[in-house]
Amino acid sequence: MPKSQIITQKIIEIRVYKVLLDFDLAELYATETRIVKQAVRRNLNRFPLDFMFELTE
Repeated sequence: MPKSQIITQKIIEIRVYKVLLDFDLAELYATETRIVKQAVRRNLNRFPLDFMFELTE
């Protein structure tokens, strides 16, 4: 299966936003979720403001 199709299948819709969950993104990069989050936090200036969000109660 092509990688683009795998990514498309992992995208979910939450309210009106299409999102890719952190653990799915980590799986695509063959790494741990914490490593993906760490990379984003260290390079915040490279990502749009709405790239990552955290759900709360």
